[in-house]
This record gives sequence, C-alpha cells and structure tokens, in this order.
Amino acid sequence: MDENITCQGKIIKKSELLWLKEIVNDNPDWSRHQITKKICDRWNWRTQTGQLKTFAARSMIDKLEQRGYIDLPPVRTTFRRNLRPPFPDGFTPPLIHPLAETLKNLLPLSIHVPKPCSHEEACFGYYLSRYHYLGFHRTVGQNLKLIIKDRFARDLACMLFGSAAWQTAPRDAFIGWTPEMRSRNINLMTNNTRFLILPWVHVPHLASHILGRVTRHLQKYWLEKYNQPIYMVETFVEKHRFKGTCYKAANWIRVGQTKGRSRQERHGKMIVPIKDIFLYPLSRNFRRPLCGEAS
Repeated sequence: MDENITCQGKIIKKSELLWLKEIVNDNPDWSRHQITKKICDRWNWRTQTGQLKTFAARSMIDKLEQRGYIDLPPVRTTFRRNLRPPFPDGFTPPLIHPLAETLKNLLPLSIHVPKPCSHEEACFGYYLSRYHYLGFHRTVGQNLKLIIKDRFARDLACMLFGSAAWQTAPRDAFIGWTPEMRSRNINLMTNNTRFLILPWVHVPHLASHILGRVTRHLQKYWLEKYNQPIYMVETFVEKHRFKGTCYKAANWIRVGQTKGRSRQERHGKMIVPIKDIFLYPLSRNFRRPLCGEAS
C-alpha cells in the first residue's frame, strides 16, 4: 500500500497500518477487544470524559479486515454463553400489581436513575431480561438506565440509552454529517436501545407521555453522569413488529429505515429485521455542535 487509506473517518498512514499488523501478528492470543484498547491508547482515541473509544476502534478494525488489510483473531464467543443474569443471586422479583387506570390518576410520574448495585438497578435488569423481546444482559460503554414510577412509587416502565449507531444513511443525511464529522461527534448522540412498559401496566397514552417527559430531562441526566452534553437521541423500531405510534405521538421524527443488513456479518449480507429510524433533537440548534469541530 503506497497511499494512505480512510476508515471510520480516520486517515490511516502506511506506517500506522504496519504498526497495527505487527500488533495483531505479535499477539496471537489477544482478543479483538484487547487490540482496540491498544489502538485507542496509542492514537489517543478518547471521549471528552477520557474514556477509550473502543466501540469506534472495533468497528474500524472490522472494516479493515473486510477490506483485506489485516487478519484479526476469531471472534470469541465462549464467554457469551455463560453470561450471568443482570441481577444478583437470590434476587426476589417485585410483586406484580395489575394496573389499568387513566394516566391522569398516576401523575405526576417520577424518573429514577438506579444507583449501581442497588435494588432498583436489579429490578431494572430483571424487568428487561424477562419482559423485553430483545432481552438484556449487561451494558457496554456509556449508558443511562431509567425507571419510571407513578405518584404512588409503583414501577411503570424502563428505558435504556446507550451508544449511537455508528452509521445509518438517513440519520447522517438528516444531520448533515460527513464521515469525518460523524467520527468526531458521534459521542454527542445517544440511542434509546430499550423501552419497556411493564406488561401488567395498561394505561392509555402512557408511553408517549413518558417519552416526552424523559426527553425534556435527558440532557441533564447525561451531563450529570458523564459531564458531557448530548444533542440528539435516536431509536430503531422493528417495522414488522411495531408501528412506532408512541414515538410519533411524542414528536419524534421518522427519517427513513434501515436496509435489513447487519454490520456484524463479515460480508454485510446477513438479513435482519428492517427498522424505522426515529430521531429527536434535544436542542433547537442541534446541527451546530453535531457538525462542528471538537472543543
């Protein structure tokens, strides 16, 4: 290779690619995660809060492998088969109280950020792992867990926010992102990866009300936890499973849909459910920081 290449918004010099090949070849027992940590440390890939950008680095080396520039070790899957449940041994599930009332009778709702290792966090993990169709094991990277309760302190719903999707054309076009802008500012977004109304709660208009209340406070919660602002939230709704009604009612913007291919499949041919892409700007001038230079 005589010229530099661009991957994941980064210009990779020939010397850097040679260094990366040496790291892979000289450490055959390393996992892909160990390789990404080494890359982030060497190239000083960090968020504004100082955390290593291992998610971006992992996506980059996967793409370099797909293009034939490097040969990575096989993906390790053995540890995934024995994941511990996201709640401690001996955990007693909360009692179920069927709830069918009007929203007015439950107001005002309260939003709780569970403390690490607390009973509330165990309840959060239990609810999602047992009742959400995608399940739940553990969080990776920056994330925010929320439990929503009614005025009687009864649990109603759970929400989980995590890292934004690395690349999705309709979203990037809506923002006006170039690959370089996205690489620089992807950490200024979050993804609503889980939203669960507990199955015994039947309250009309509850979901859209929760979405409206949470989005009004989401910036504050994220800033308190990570000392870093966010300016937009996204979510992906399986087209053939849900209509996204509550997101539409809460004024989220549908910008398009995914192509039904998984980036986890080496050649990009794995068929996955098509999802509608919804966005919610958290500030009026959201494009300025999302498209701007890093501060």
